[in-house]
Amino acid sequence: MSAESGADRHSRMLLTGYFLGLGAIMAVWGARMPAVQQAAHLSTGGLALVLLAAAVGMVAGLQLGGRCARPERLPTLLTTGSLALTGCLVLVGQGESLSALLAAALAFGLAHGVLDVAANTAAVRCQNAFGRPIMSGLHAAYSLGALTGAALAALTAHAAHSALFTATGTLLAGAVVAAVPLTRSLSGSDRPTIHADADKLPTLASPGKLWLLAALAAACLLGEGAAADWAAVHLHTLGAPTAASATAFALYSAAMAAGRLTGDRLTAAFGAPTVVRAGAVLAAAGLTIGVAGASAPLALTGWAVFGLGLSTTVPSLITAAGASGAKAVATVTATGYLGLLAGPALIGALASATTLPTALLLPVLLAVAVAALAHHALENTTP
Repeated sequence: MSAESGADRHSRMLLTGYFLGLGAIMAVWGARMPAVQQAAHLSTGGLALVLLAAAVGMVAGLQLGGRCARPERLPTLLTTGSLALTGCLVLVGQGESLSALLAAALAFGLAHGVLDVAANTAAVRCQNAFGRPIMSGLHAAYSLGALTGAALAALTAHAAHSALFTATGTLLAGAVVAAVPLTRSLSGSDRPTIHADADKLPTLASPGKLWLLAALAAACLLGEGAAADWAAVHLHTLGAPTAASATAFALYSAAMAAGRLTGDRLTAAFGAPTVVRAGAVLAAAGLTIGVAGASAPLALTGWAVFGLGLSTTVPSLITAAGASGAKAVATVTATGYLGLLAGPALIGALASATTLPTALLLPVLLAVAVAALAHHALENTTP
């Protein structure tokens, strides 16, 4: 039995709020990027440079967070990272030139990376204090925050993006400041994993296993990037109307959120290796049917099943890395994001050389690889 306390429950609620806010910010940022481009009169190449600056900043932030995320520093990193991210969102909204946007995007990515490592490291330690899986539920909060942010961006599509960025940043910054006393008393940061049975203690990942976890994270997040950038295009090539095409990623995201809401119970019941393997098989089967079916209804179903199958993979991989500390979390997260960033471009190149349905078999094959390697990667590394 876990030594769960009121402080642990408060910490879980606090971290849920951080994940919700991070998801909302990233959705608002992404959804209104065309408006940022238009306001600053950027070419496609100019926008690509802004996005590249954010990616470079994020990778640097992940590495910085990995070096700084000691237990006693987690409350400070959570607070400062969040305030920096919200402030940078406001600055991006005010940017009217390429140089200003490049600076703001670089800082935005840096803050995002630091906050990502701090939140995931704190989540692993909070899960250790609970003595049972809670990571999937925290990542579900991120997914729900992203859905909320996307909906907010859609509802305010006719308003100035600068107003939306300022309002979102100010509101979330206020919430962070209000939560400072609770963040300072974040529990689970000064005690080890609690288990009744010593045989169930997670073990440190060897360097080889750590890089395997990182590679699997990249494979999973490449699939997420494929869904974000190519799901709507895939539907459009099948003759679906614009509105139906736009729902593909929304269905994927909703299915992922639903899977993460149930993922902790499944992991507690069957173990992370089994749940990740079964989910990866489900993801591969779903996207295969969606691609091979050559019809819009099957494609929509396929993308939804793909999201459901992948829902528990990244939380489980980060949990496994967390046993080795913040630097391991940073390594797995940074490598995973490389898959997220590079995946869509790789699929585009493959589609140019072959066809889009053929190119979309890449995330299918990677999901099969995750299923094949899940047991080896996750054995004895998760609660």
